Amino acid sequence: MSSSRRGPATIAEIPKRWRRLKKRLRNRAGKVCAGLPQGTAIEVWFQDEARVGQKNKITRRWAKRGSRPSAPHDQRTISSYIFGAICPALSKGAGLVLPVCNTGAMTMHLAEIARAVAPGAHAVVLMDQAGWHMTGALVIPDNISILPLPAKCPELNPVENIWQFMRDNWLSNRIFESYDEILDHCCDAWNKLIDQPDRIASIGCRHWAKEF
Repeated sequence: MSSSRRGPATIAEIPKRWRRLKKRLRNRAGKVCAGLPQGTAIEVWFQDEARVGQKNKITRRWAKRGSRPSAPHDQRTISSYIFGAICPALSKGAGLVLPVCNTGAMTMHLAEIARAVAPGAHAVVLMDQAGWHMTGALVIPDNISILPLPAKCPELNPVENIWQFMRDNWLSNRIFESYDEILDHCCDAWNKLIDQPDRIASIGCRHWAKEF
């Protein structure tokens, strides 16, 4: 009995798959742009969510060579979610910290992104295919179009790298005593990021996205 399932891509296959993937994304983006008035400015955004809570991450720490530094680790489970979106080309972002991750919360975040889009421009927002991203119950503002990323390709979304940066620098290796403290730290971390537009551009830059 034989199987037809594809195995992992070889080094030679990866560039070919990557070219096919970029072509599909460009074609989808082209269909979105074709329905807009001629001359409409296009902003390319990326969106994702991150859970932050008492059961926190432990990351690398600076320490004297040969030592074993300790780090606090909580077993409690109170948490919240950062809904974050960035536009690397324009070095800006839009975020909310919310208690749940569902369609209603996503609708609120799209409204927040819409307010950050320049007047007269249209945002193409790339995101994964989570259920609350693709549902027909989602209320999408007129100046936003959603462009789903291929399944199982988190490396295509630079917001994943944003989360890693925020955890490494501002959110991990700490104990949150209450839900309000989690909210305060999440809001503070996101605001610090927004105050560093060059950081957004550096971490979020994807050259293939400039081709849309």
